[in-house]
Amino acid sequence: MMNDQQSNSDKHDEGQSSPRVYHLSNPSERPDSALLAPEQHVLPTLESDGSRRWVNPSLAQGFFWNRRRIVAYALIAFFVTLPHLRIGGKPLVLIDILHRQFTFLGHTFYPTDSPLLALLGLSGFFTIMFVTAMAGRVWCGWGCPQTVYIEFLFRPIDRMFLGTSRRNGNSTKSPAVLNKVLRLVVYIVCCMFLAHTFLSYFVGTDQLAKWILGSPFKHPVAFLVMGVATGAMLFDFLYFREQFCMIACPYGRFQSVMLDRHSWIVSYDQKRGEPRGKAKLEGIGDCVDCNRCVTVCPTGIDIRRGLQLECIHCAQCIDACDAVMEKLGRPIGLVRYSSQDAMEGRKSQWLRPRTIIYPTLIISALSLFTYVLSTKFSFDARLLRSPGAPFTSVNENGVATIQNNIRLRLVNRSDKKQTYYIEVKDPPGVTLEWSDGSAPQLEPNGTMLAPASIRFPAQITGSVGSVATNLIIRDESGSEQVIPFRLIGPR
Repeated sequence: MMNDQQSNSDKHDEGQSSPRVYHLSNPSERPDSALLAPEQHVLPTLESDGSRRWVNPSLAQGFFWNRRRIVAYALIAFFVTLPHLRIGGKPLVLIDILHRQFTFLGHTFYPTDSPLLALLGLSGFFTIMFVTAMAGRVWCGWGCPQTVYIEFLFRPIDRMFLGTSRRNGNSTKSPAVLNKVLRLVVYIVCCMFLAHTFLSYFVGTDQLAKWILGSPFKHPVAFLVMGVATGAMLFDFLYFREQFCMIACPYGRFQSVMLDRHSWIVSYDQKRGEPRGKAKLEGIGDCVDCNRCVTVCPTGIDIRRGLQLECIHCAQCIDACDAVMEKLGRPIGLVRYSSQDAMEGRKSQWLRPRTIIYPTLIISALSLFTYVLSTKFSFDARLLRSPGAPFTSVNENGVATIQNNIRLRLVNRSDKKQTYYIEVKDPPGVTLEWSDGSAPQLEPNGTMLAPASIRFPAQITGSVGSVATNLIIRDESGSEQVIPFRLIGPR
């Protein structure tokens, strides 16, 4: 037995070598076959060795690009001018976090207006869901500030200074150091301008102008915020770029929930395009495998692999493919806006449950928002009875008089200082006065608990013990509220 084992061991040593363990921490030890190389990029911005793959897309100036350019520059102009626009002396949009105020279309909302802000937010959320259900990530490719500024501001700067305007998006030679420096300077200036514009949405253009003209030492916090915003934008547009859409932005992951097979997306016609091959070959599809759809993609994907998370529906691949098809004398539309069902020969349905439910929710939220806004007063008034006895009896000039003590919680929702007045019309003989002897005054967004006393003859309540009445509260602007109240007296 032992001899057999020894014989087998000798045969193993003579015919085979023992398995060798390769340490991954020492790349020089392992052969090329130790690890399987991926067939394609794991991520569009990641090389097979784990290094960053920089995406420098070339430009396809076609039908969709020309229209995207008009939309993009209109959006940039709107973003820059919006903080300067006024309605009734108020900015169209102002998010004043310090004073907890939000101004939208001339209306100022305070923390107590949370239902209005919630309805406004829900309207925007449902709108995004509806647009995505209908046209996929059309917002990402046509309206998102990330895409608009990269594709129509910063990439043109790259093409100017780095020469990345060739067909494959790469420059013919290494750019000069001076060009790189000038590019960085232009980037910083643009990011500073955008940071100041962004800051004006939170502090207003008037305050921002004072800070710009004044010394940074007089407003160090604002200067620090501007510096951080500039640095963040510089990092995003100079380095992070398309990775923001693929890694940081959650919208790309939400689209798989909001899309369906009827949604309008950028699609490649597999039946028409496959199999791929050179244009002169027989028995092949219309796709000549020129890779133009890949070299123009701002996220570096191949649209021919189907719907992908990284696709932002910018339609650059459509313009590039249409240009190739026109040169070859073939019909355009090999890559086009369509739906998955339409590409597979099924009928695409525009009217379906989600395209009915989403608009219904949008209309409901906006209608409720409009109704609540139309009934919104310039002040809030809430009546509270003072603690202790519900009423007291006093003798005024030999007449038995009953007194009810109340407190009014007042909130000034206007943007001006207001004085508040209170009165009771019915029944006759009822008088009301503020306990402090003077009408209360409130600063904008101010609040206070104002005590008051109501006096009336004892016979008003008679044997029933209480009588219904209304308190009328008004401010200097003419707004008034009527609050139901019961006068309480002895039976």
